[in-house]
Amino acid sequence: MAKFDLIMPKLGESIIEATITKWLKSEGDSVEEDDAIVEIATDKVDSEIPSPVEGKISKLLFNEGDVVAVGEIIAHIELEGEAGSETEKPAENKVKTETAALSVETNKEQTKELNNQTEAVGDFKNTDRFYSPLVKSIAKKEGISLPQLESISGSGKDGRVTKADILNFLGSKTTVQKVKAVEAPPVAISGGDQIVEMDRMRKLIADHMVMSKQVSPHVTSFIDVDVSTIVNWRNKVKDAFLKREGEKLTFTPIFIDAASKAIKDFPGINASVDGSKIILRKNVNIGMATALPNGNLIVPVIHQADQKNLLGITKSVNDLANRARLNKLLPDEIQGGTFTVTNFGSFDSLTGTPIINQPQVAILGIGAIRKKPVVIESPSGDTIGIRSIMIFSMAYDHRIVDGALAGMYLKRLKEILESFDPNTSI
Repeated sequence: MAKFDLIMPKLGESIIEATITKWLKSEGDSVEEDDAIVEIATDKVDSEIPSPVEGKISKLLFNEGDVVAVGEIIAHIELEGEAGSETEKPAENKVKTETAALSVETNKEQTKELNNQTEAVGDFKNTDRFYSPLVKSIAKKEGISLPQLESISGSGKDGRVTKADILNFLGSKTTVQKVKAVEAPPVAISGGDQIVEMDRMRKLIADHMVMSKQVSPHVTSFIDVDVSTIVNWRNKVKDAFLKREGEKLTFTPIFIDAASKAIKDFPGINASVDGSKIILRKNVNIGMATALPNGNLIVPVIHQADQKNLLGITKSVNDLANRARLNKLLPDEIQGGTFTVTNFGSFDSLTGTPIINQPQVAILGIGAIRKKPVVIESPSGDTIGIRSIMIFSMAYDHRIVDGALAGMYLKRLKEILESFDPNTSI
């Protein structure tokens, strides 16, 4: 009987290993093509590996909780066929996650190299980014924390941090001082308190938020926008859109579309800081913060949002949000963001002061829409009217974004939204 080797697929450009969190099938179970066999987790996203073939699970090679390198065989599947027939080659089968697998030999070399790196310097298990032994040694010697190391843009192959990159980071410390970790105060626990251990994703979020506040001096600016025209337009077209496309038309795509257009006028908002250098991003990749059912947060990215029309952005928003809640996102879909939008209004909050998603330099907060009495100016005089008003907040990295640039960006965003064409088709 023929045998198929199920391998750990490559789930993103920078991901070299994943944790097996749950086997969905046991040895001896029959599987159909596309049946989910195992749940896996990386530092970026959780996912499932489906079976590319039909057969029976003959052997599971790893236990739940094991960390497995990309390209390693994780299970054997017996196929219906003649005895003694050739073993199926994983490279000849398309993994349904739509990602290519690395060869086992190449990955074993990577694993061996990574083990050497770990022995050379500290604990780097909480990162999927490649660091050479030399870079790790310098980081340990100079007291550079992992979050700080993660924030350095690499100039090497596949974005790897080189010796020159880390030395440049150290050399710019007269301009950008390294921030020492602050010890949290001890917490007293009383008899009735409940202790809940953070899950893996919440730990990652917590570390990322603390790192962002340490790296960037945050400043937040606010602006109110009259979105009455947009509200009326959406009310007019949403039912027809739902009937035609089978999905809802929310306000979020409209705001993302406007945000990307405003970035084209003020590209300094779409940037990163690398030591004393400013990197102005060519692509406008908008991340959208999405709340998950378990209370955690994930930020899928609409790549090249400025190249999409409103319908394309709407489709992307709905697709990414739905798959985020089902843990069906691929790692590449939550990487590469250059600017982030977070919607406080979906929870009925008027506004908020968001934390920058490093290594970006700005994040836009969207507040709830409220009907308010406002002064309406006209050539014939001022009147009071009821309008749909909302507040946008933008937190920005004051190292390179000044209040003037932030204010001009928000003003442009306001102009785009308030001049929305009520005859727009979608």
